[in-house]
Amino acid sequence: MSKVLMYCTAVCPYCVRAEQLLKTKGVSDIEKIRVDLEPEQREAMMVRTGRRTVPQIYIGETHVGGFDDLAALDRAGNLDPLLKNS
Repeated sequence: MSKVLMYCTAVCPYCVRAEQLLKTKGVSDIEKIRVDLEPEQREAMMVRTGRRTVPQIYIGETHVGGFDDLAALDRAGNLDPLLKNS
């Protein structure tokens, strides 16, 4: 299974939903970077992704985007192959 990294905060409902969706796909280990606890990580996230909102999700080296992007990837049938092949 591919490595999953998620920039998130403690009170973000979209972060929770993204984690729930990933867990239904069998992802048991999500590396979380809490930008609310480490403000310098938000700056790094913005430089890396070009976005300022959370969650920002990476599967392997692929930047998926936020929860809506993750859900759209799943609906299109492209999430499972990405989780397995990255």
